[in-house]
Amino acid sequence: MEFRFDPNQEFQVKAIEAVADLFDGQPRLGPAMHFAAGPLFGVSAIPNRLDLDERALLANLEKVQTRNGIRPDAALQCIEQGIETLTGPKTARFPNFSVEMETGTGKTYVYLRTILELNKRYGMLKFIIVVPSVAIREGVQKTLQITKKHLNALYGNPVYRSYVYDSSNLSQVRQFAQTSSVEILVMTIDSFNKASNVIRQSTDRLQGETPIHLIQAARPILILDEPQNMESEKSITALAALDPLFALRYSATHRVPYNIVYRLSPADAYRQGLVKKIEVDSVITEGQENLPYLVLEDIQARKTRLTARLRVRRLSRKGAVAQARITVKPGDSLQAKTNRAEYAPFVVDEINRGAGFVRFANNVELRVGEEIGADRDAIFEAQIRQTIEEHFRKQERLRRREIKVLSLFFIDRVANYAAEDGVIRQLFNQAFEELKATPEFRDTWGRVDASQVQAAYFAEKRHRGGEVELVDSVSGDNKQDEAAYDLIMKNKERLLSFDEPVAFIFSHSALREGWDNPNIFQICTLNQTVSPMKKRQEIGRGVRLAVNQAGDRLQDEQVNILTVVANESYRLYVETLQREITDEYRDQIQARFGKALDELTRAEWQQVEKEYGIPPPPREARKGRAHLRKKRVMRDDFKKLWDRIRQKTRYSVRIDTERVLGEVVRALNRTPINPPRLVLQRAEMDLDEETGGFRAMLTSQAKTLRHLRGRFPLPNLLDVMGDLMEHTSPQVRLTRRTLLEVFRRTRNQSAALENPHEWASAAVRLLKQELLEQLVAGIQYEKINEWYEMQQILDDKPLELFCEHFWRADPQEDKTLYDLVPCDSEVERQFAEEMEARKDVLFYLKLPGWFTVETPVGKYNPDWAVVMETEQPGGEKNRRLYLVRETKSTHDRSEWRLDETRKVDCGKKHFDALGVDYKVVTCASELL
Repeated sequence: MEFRFDPNQEFQVKAIEAVADLFDGQPRLGPAMHFAAGPLFGVSAIPNRLDLDERALLANLEKVQTRNGIRPDAALQCIEQGIETLTGPKTARFPNFSVEMETGTGKTYVYLRTILELNKRYGMLKFIIVVPSVAIREGVQKTLQITKKHLNALYGNPVYRSYVYDSSNLSQVRQFAQTSSVEILVMTIDSFNKASNVIRQSTDRLQGETPIHLIQAARPILILDEPQNMESEKSITALAALDPLFALRYSATHRVPYNIVYRLSPADAYRQGLVKKIEVDSVITEGQENLPYLVLEDIQARKTRLTARLRVRRLSRKGAVAQARITVKPGDSLQAKTNRAEYAPFVVDEINRGAGFVRFANNVELRVGEEIGADRDAIFEAQIRQTIEEHFRKQERLRRREIKVLSLFFIDRVANYAAEDGVIRQLFNQAFEELKATPEFRDTWGRVDASQVQAAYFAEKRHRGGEVELVDSVSGDNKQDEAAYDLIMKNKERLLSFDEPVAFIFSHSALREGWDNPNIFQICTLNQTVSPMKKRQEIGRGVRLAVNQAGDRLQDEQVNILTVVANESYRLYVETLQREITDEYRDQIQARFGKALDELTRAEWQQVEKEYGIPPPPREARKGRAHLRKKRVMRDDFKKLWDRIRQKTRYSVRIDTERVLGEVVRALNRTPINPPRLVLQRAEMDLDEETGGFRAMLTSQAKTLRHLRGRFPLPNLLDVMGDLMEHTSPQVRLTRRTLLEVFRRTRNQSAALENPHEWASAAVRLLKQELLEQLVAGIQYEKINEWYEMQQILDDKPLELFCEHFWRADPQEDKTLYDLVPCDSEVERQFAEEMEARKDVLFYLKLPGWFTVETPVGKYNPDWAVVMETEQPGGEKNRRLYLVRETKSTHDRSEWRLDETRKVDCGKKHFDALGVDYKVVTCASELL
């Protein structure tokens, strides 16, 4: 097959023009030999030349940035370093321009075309593509090969040569400097970033010349591929040592925003269908909350102390147990952090950053990346089986479109696959052989052996003679390793052919950048530990649009779907991916605006959302300062209103225990209790157009893959129930005897013993529900000898208010205490506006947050206290009404939150006890 390229993709053309237009006004120069004489020797070269000064470049930069919707920079961002040249010390100064394109959208193709465009317009000749790794170098070399025919046709057969730097073939350096054709030299940063590199040594092979002096004389244009990996001081010094004319930086994730001229954000690429859509198959355990689960993600230094970030299963106030991240310091109790007794033995004893571990008081030691409390082999097996099954089905569907399907497995431990008895190799072979024998797949895969379809690439660095080379080691068979390397890294066309049986690729972080394949349709993350790879690096290997056997790229959304088979919840996976995207941009945005993210104005955030496609972080509620209207303080209407509502009450309830037990046991007998299990959930990653960020949308119900009953020790049932009650319903106290009675009466005791936590969760939920129903239904309030103090709201100092919605009271009407009225919603804000306009409303007050009524479901803060005047028939004196009103958007109680409904019911009984008229309203016209 032969890859075909579309030269008219608008986003790629814009990226090419963005760079080329930076040099508008530069004349096209013909090649001219330049000779530099040194103290002992001289060098000759045909160099690049730039006649525009920095002021002209800056003016062009502003035009390009404005055209592409990017906030113009105030200055060129130049690198300036002292270097050694043939003629002695010199200060190298060169501008940098950045192009940001999401992984999989063809940035290598774009910068190769940009090279030829710069030659066509301005006669520029000498280009060095600098890469941070061998994997990226191989990818660039491959793209140079497969685009040669296409670029020749597009640019009228220009004379250009490309080659990878080889320290044993220094004649290519002389060729680079002295020929008049377009020269493209591909180098790793490691080949010239040390004094010991061959390129920095004078050599007889160049008649005593130093290779780097030849390169300096050519004034090369640097193309930096993945420059975020070349930001160290050592790397910047090495780049400056080449004395470049300027540098063009290409990445999906720039760490430093050097004069960005074009941006295609992840959200833009996803929205425009330029990359595959992503779905996440989550293979996770459910019903396994009986055991403590722990992952040590990282250790951080916080000024004067060390902290560790752990992933745990935490109990929420609503009674749900879910994975969460917590930060701990020495002395912290995980029981207190998680609200779960199962973690009682885990108290942080030591955090050791140097050795990378956390030790707990129970002598358990957890290293960074390690995990306890999960059945890893069972999860691995389920992930591998799901990936193979998805591969088989997708290949069957896409074969008619002449598309070969590939799957990529990322693992952390090479030994889990490389060894013949490696757990991943064994699980793969077993699942493959079992699935191929099923009726669904027998005809297509029945005669294929598992060993035929696998290839692996694991690499390590070795240093020789000042150079860094990549040594591959999988099976110990050098020929086999070399064949696998060539197939994965160099022979993309053969790998995509149906004639090649290999369809499943195994690797680790060696393929995290610089390599991808358009027909990767499944990525399976088999991580025993926290992976060092980021989610964006993982999915980046497979987001490129697929190609068929003719080499044509397909735009069909039904075809271009990348399935990630992950060992974490789909929601956590997508949230982590979105956080990575935001984190990658954080430093860039802060450098661009010269301030922290939380200091950006609304207008600046609009620019950020437009440029970067990421939402602003959650905002703190708007801040306001409310001033007391003193002339209202002593008015009779306010004083009489306050006298009516200020008295406190207490409540009492009666519970029919037998009725509670009967209702709970009947409901519990009808509730299915599942054993611990592995489940699969599928979610589609989509864009939230309101926030500009990614979100997960569940697309299928959870599918049970296998049960895990009997594999782990189980906790005490009553301990679990008591723990749940204590942390989710502190207002309700139940004795152990009551909890035991629920268990004694239920018919599904075996389920309770098989999965104590899930049974206890169901029992506690039903107990709370029935108890609260009885509590609210039978509650009685009575006055007590305590009052709310008026002075608390009559403070001379302005109040600091934090709220999203404010109503600024009319200074002429003077109907409330403060000039600024805080409102919890737009409904409340409109209500305040309507009361201000009504003539029969004499006074209204938004009750402060500390004005609360005790209820069995928590403190209740009513909304408004109101004084009205009503006309009486027959000329009688107008009547004053003193009211308390709660505002809701609807009277339909089914649309209220259950706890809010219960609080409202309790609030009514409290105010009934005080003799105060209480009512729920949706607008001011319903006051009476």
